[in-house]
Amino acid sequence: MSNNSKGEGKTPPTTSLCDQNETQIFVRGSDLVNDLMGVRSFTEMFYFLVAGKFPSPAQTTILDACLVTLMEHGINPSTIVSRLISGTNPQEPQVAIAAGLLAVGGKFGGTAEQSAQILAELADAVALQGESAITEASKRLIASGAPIPGFGHLHHKPDDPRSPRLFAVAAATGIALPHMALLQKLSAEIDAVKGRHITINATGAMGALLLDIGIPITAIRSVAVVSRSAGLAGHLVEESKKPAAITLWRAGRAAVPYVAE
Repeated sequence: MSNNSKGEGKTPPTTSLCDQNETQIFVRGSDLVNDLMGVRSFTEMFYFLVAGKFPSPAQTTILDACLVTLMEHGINPSTIVSRLISGTNPQEPQVAIAAGLLAVGGKFGGTAEQSAQILAELADAVALQGESAITEASKRLIASGAPIPGFGHLHHKPDDPRSPRLFAVAAATGIALPHMALLQKLSAEIDAVKGRHITINATGAMGALLLDIGIPITAIRSVAVVSRSAGLAGHLVEESKKPAAITLWRAGRAAVPYVAE
């Protein structure tokens, strides 16, 4: 067996997130009790943990708006799952919330990460090729035949009302928003190629704005997860007062009848 397979000769793992002793707790070098508690908001701390530095007021405003945006969207796959689990296991809210979060992914709620990846790659292409890269990207995305991350919405027509509000909040901060501008140019090209308007949805807007405030792509889906966790907590409280799980269960059975093969 080689030294590498034994783990010898490798740099030992470390963490830069947290340490503690008998009287203190340190988070990224800051004293939790004296420097952070009652001083920094939850939004600022989230940014601090994933980006490694405290956000500016503008970055905080944009991240906070993104967290609020995805927190609640009614009866949907994640809230249905959470309510069903809560109905069968009401004493364990963490189980119901965890179950609901499993629905945040590449189709619902989690597409901000995919949108951000497209924009990051497109920004590099524009730097090399100029804005013709935007037209090429729009044609390629449409030709794939797959849903385009960040575009389209099942319910909101002609536009997702959350996206222009996010853009307005971000623009009002006065900071540079190159990925937001790039997304809007890509949207115009997609509309031109398709011959009809396709809305930029909330996760598409979030993908651009989270890039613009320095959130790592690897943490962008986590923004949706953190946001949706709060929304699911609200559904569990409502489920305890106005149970809907059994109704959802019955509706599912009625909607999917048995057919013998």
